[in-house]
Amino acid sequence: MLARELGADGLTINESGPGWAGAEAVPGDKIMQSVGELAFPHLTMLVPREFKGESVNALAQQLADYFLESIRGERIEAAWPCVFLCAAEVTGLGRRLGAVEKAFHELLRKKLSRIAKLAVPELPRGAAQARGLVVFFADFGRLFAAREVWLGGQRRMADDEAAPSRSYLKIEEAYIVHGREPSPGETVVDLGAAPGGWSYSAAKRGARVIAVDNGPLKGGALNNALIEHRLEDAFKFQPQPGEVFDWMFCDLVEQPNHVLENIVTPWLTNGWCRRFVINLKFGHVDSLALLREIRAVTSPYMTHATDLRIRHLYHDREEFTVVGTTKL
Repeated sequence: MLARELGADGLTINESGPGWAGAEAVPGDKIMQSVGELAFPHLTMLVPREFKGESVNALAQQLADYFLESIRGERIEAAWPCVFLCAAEVTGLGRRLGAVEKAFHELLRKKLSRIAKLAVPELPRGAAQARGLVVFFADFGRLFAAREVWLGGQRRMADDEAAPSRSYLKIEEAYIVHGREPSPGETVVDLGAAPGGWSYSAAKRGARVIAVDNGPLKGGALNNALIEHRLEDAFKFQPQPGEVFDWMFCDLVEQPNHVLENIVTPWLTNGWCRRFVINLKFGHVDSLALLREIRAVTSPYMTHATDLRIRHLYHDREEFTVVGTTKL
């Protein structure tokens, strides 16, 4: 699906592997405009360099030479991301990665101890461009490295034992993509809430939640003082006259067109919420066709929202997560 979306965006795919795809170089402004709008890429390496080697030491030395050459004239005074990644589907590749990473850091410490101490093995949070060193192993003897990357904001989240369901991880990740999260005293309506993972997430932050679902709440959402459970149909629920929720959540196991027509359109058109996090399932529809529908100029998202971001999250399955701010 990653390669299909890149191709549909006008990029020429020259190679692909488990979880990654390579596109022909295009002008910087074009690639930055593209990757910031795409749903499937989690990380895009800008102007990557390819390295090949049969041994750990050979790969580590090539990486060290590349990095040292690239920082000539550059002042590094603060922590910088130094991240090694690999295709998880390739058995044993993680061990090769770890060995090369260790050897690279040993070489860097010998050459530039101060800069080596500032390296951190994590990428910044949020959707943005980042500078540091990102290394991706496509295979045991082949890797790509880049100093500049574009981040979609997706990342693995830590679970909470009190969370009622796995869906809790999706909303936690969605906050990072959006760049905002509910705050104490804000109001949230969670349409299709049961068993309450998203409601629980908002209540943890001190928000007041109306959880709308005929099904039961569980775990940390059950009997939570900040969560009011309404046993109602999410498609029929409407705010009181003049009421505007700070957040609208929606994670319904329904056809996406049904959600678009009966929840997204009225909620955004009428300005019933200030911000939203909405999941749309594409398991039974063409994912790229759904993306085109969301991005169409006549879509309620495009006509009634700003700061729109559509992502296939780390914790998503066959679904997109859409976040944004409503034009009130």
